[in-house]
Amino acid sequence: MAPRLEVRNLTVELPTRSGWVRPVNDVSFSLAEGETLGIVGESGSGKTMLSLALMGLEPHGARRAGEAWLREPSPNGNGNAQGGAAANLIAASPVEMRALRGRRIAMIFQEPMTALDPVIRVGSQIEEAIRVHESALGRQEIHRRAVDFLDRASVPDPARRARQYPHQLSGGLRQRVMIAMALAPGPHVLIADEPTTALDVTVQKQILDLLATLRRDLQLSLLFITHDLGVVAQVADRVAVMYAGRIVEEGPVAEVLHHPAHPYTQGLLRAAPRLTRDKLVPVPGTVPALDALPAGCAFGPRCPQHTPACDAALPDLVDVKGASAGDSTHKARCILAR
Repeated sequence: MAPRLEVRNLTVELPTRSGWVRPVNDVSFSLAEGETLGIVGESGSGKTMLSLALMGLEPHGARRAGEAWLREPSPNGNGNAQGGAAANLIAASPVEMRALRGRRIAMIFQEPMTALDPVIRVGSQIEEAIRVHESALGRQEIHRRAVDFLDRASVPDPARRARQYPHQLSGGLRQRVMIAMALAPGPHVLIADEPTTALDVTVQKQILDLLATLRRDLQLSLLFITHDLGVVAQVADRVAVMYAGRIVEEGPVAEVLHHPAHPYTQGLLRAAPRLTRDKLVPVPGTVPALDALPAGCAFGPRCPQHTPACDAALPDLVDVKGASAGDSTHKARCILAR
C-alpha cells in the first residue's frame, strides 16, 4: 500500500543577514492512509516551517528542495500506488498548489483568532473554502455544506453560529470552526499545527476526541504537530521527534515513548509532568541558532551523554538496537542508538 504522503529529503532554506539557514533540513517520512503521525519538538525545532512548506505557504524568499508526494486514494479504495494520482508538492506551480491546497491537503492553523478573518461571518469563510473548489455548486448547496461541516465539528446550533463573527465565539468554538473549514473541501491529508495549545484541558480533550472521530469517519491521514508528548501518546500511531530542523528519532509511539533511544527524546520525557513525580527535570540549554549549529550532532552541547565522537560527523538515522520485537521502524540519529 502506497502512503498518502511521502516526504523525501525535504529542505527549506531562509535568507538571513548571516547567510542561508535551514529550519527544515533533509527531512523524510511517510504518512499512511488513516494514520496519525505526531511531529514533536521544542519551539524553533522546525515543526511549523515543515507544515508550511508542505502547504506551499513558506515565507517569501524561502527555497525548498526535495520531494513531497501526495497521493489520492485509488478508485477501488485499496490505496495502491497505481490507483491514485500523485502530485509533488515541492515541484508544483502556484496554480497547481491552489488546486491541491484545501481540496487534497488542508491545514488547521495554531491560532484560530489570527487565522480567521475578524470581519467576515464564520459561515461565509467556510463557504468560501468550498466555493474555491466547487464553483459549480449553487449558493444554497454551499451554505448547506458549510452548516453540515460545522455540525460535524460538533459546533452547537451550527446554523446560528454560522452567522456569527469570530470574536463572538469561544476559543474552543473558533478551533472547531477551523476544523470545519479545513475539512469542508474534502481533503485526504490534514495537518494540525498545535491545535490545542491555547485551550484549557477540558476543551483540549474534546478537540482531540473530535479529531480522532473525524479521522476514523473520513479516513483522513493526520499530521499532528505538537510540543506535548502526552498529546502524542493519546492521538498518534507513530511519532517523529525534531531538533534543529532534523528528525532525530522516529518510530511507533509506544516504542519511542517507552524506550527512547535519543538523549533529546529522553530529556523531553524527563521534562514532562507525571503524576508519580514531583520534580521536573528540564533539558539544559536552548535550541542552537540555525546560523551557528555545532559540529556533528546538533544536540551535542546539551547532551548529558556527549562524547568527542559526537562532534566528528553528523550521525545517521539508524535502526535502534534492541527495539521491541525486532521492530526495524524505530530509528534514532545518535551514535549510541546501535
